[in-house]
Amino acid sequence: MTDAADPLRLQRLSEALIDAARRAGADQADALAVDGRSVSIDMRARALEQAERAEGLEIGLRVLVGGRQAAVSSSDHRDAAITEMAARAVAMAREAPVDDHLGLADTDQLARHRDAAGLELAEDAPEPEPQHLQDLAQRAEAAALDVAGISQVEAANASYSQRRMWLAASNGFSGGYARTGHSLSVVAITGEGLRMERDYAGESRVFAADLPTPEEIGVLAAERTLARAGARKPPTGAFPILYDRRVSASLIGHLLSAVNGSSIARGASWLRRDLGQPVLPAGMDLAEDPLRPRYPSSRPFDAEGLPTRARLIVSDGVLQGWTLDLATARKLGMDSTASAARGLASSPSPSHSNVILTPGRASRQDLIERMGTGLVVTSMLGASVNGTTGDYSRGAAGFWVENGRIAWPVNECTIAGNLRDMLMTLEAADDALPWRGTEVPSLLVRGMTVAGG
Repeated sequence: MTDAADPLRLQRLSEALIDAARRAGADQADALAVDGRSVSIDMRARALEQAERAEGLEIGLRVLVGGRQAAVSSSDHRDAAITEMAARAVAMAREAPVDDHLGLADTDQLARHRDAAGLELAEDAPEPEPQHLQDLAQRAEAAALDVAGISQVEAANASYSQRRMWLAASNGFSGGYARTGHSLSVVAITGEGLRMERDYAGESRVFAADLPTPEEIGVLAAERTLARAGARKPPTGAFPILYDRRVSASLIGHLLSAVNGSSIARGASWLRRDLGQPVLPAGMDLAEDPLRPRYPSSRPFDAEGLPTRARLIVSDGVLQGWTLDLATARKLGMDSTASAARGLASSPSPSHSNVILTPGRASRQDLIERMGTGLVVTSMLGASVNGTTGDYSRGAAGFWVENGRIAWPVNECTIAGNLRDMLMTLEAADDALPWRGTEVPSLLVRGMTVAGG
């Protein structure tokens, strides 16, 4: 690593921000220093379409003054710029509204482990050469184009990223760690004009060795695309819907949004009165484990320096608790779940990492057979979701099922229901994929409305 990624440099910068904030009159402060670099290669028509490289070091500062807060960021790391940045943040905070629930963690709440040792979040290997990434993208594109029926590949991308962060605070916390990421994706097209259909395949991992081969990704993108040829609108009516594992995490994402402490504190969640009540079928757990090795969203401590831990959000179908940072926990008279996340120029807010839904025992095909007639959803677009009532409506595409078998591909339809009712009818398959931040299998939902042609 170059000096720009030196953790000692990031530590010095973040701690210098804290010192500058104190001198400027802040009661409390926390600071981030983040170094990142990325390389991305796009292939199209068997030739290099685009190559991008980005790198930089940025700093962010949050200050608290008399129950008020402000956050600022900069890419200027000079001593004079840091002093000016701190003064500007304090001046902004003094004009902000008072919130008595704001404040840093007490020292006895802070994480003891202040690096990511044991979590394997960063690959100890040289940055891949652009030519290597180009070769990966070229192989993935070629594999897709070699499948009969594929007319073109819209994009084949291979990319690499490396990011190191350091968090420091006036309560004495100081710690940081690095991440790496490898990604490979293909978008394939079949047909022409109004009969054109497209689909994709893509994967990302912390370690390059954990990625599927480019050929596997290219062929999968081609197969998914060819399956969409001849898509048409489905009938309108009430039918069961199977959320394929490609999109099922979005359904659980709405539940996660509803238990987020920010929504609960505002009274803007359809689950705000359901703590201790069933929100999923009996026997189904929804767990969070931020400490899974080699997973992209794992983290040893949250954005307020609290130690992360595994917990059950839902146990045996019953809602166990909210997802909280320090401020929302204080508003609700509870303890933080060490779930704070933040950007360089934003204050902490609750967030999830590594969520796992209990898998079922049936296969995806078993669930399709049980549907009789209905819709398998493989992609979604647009959304109209009322966070307060749970009313749900989304555009969807996928496959129509008749007599328990896939009959034809579907596009341009709308599916609708109410999240409370939908989640209580869930039946899970056994096909969840690893390496995802939200690990959810295919999910069968009974009695939704499909609006087609």
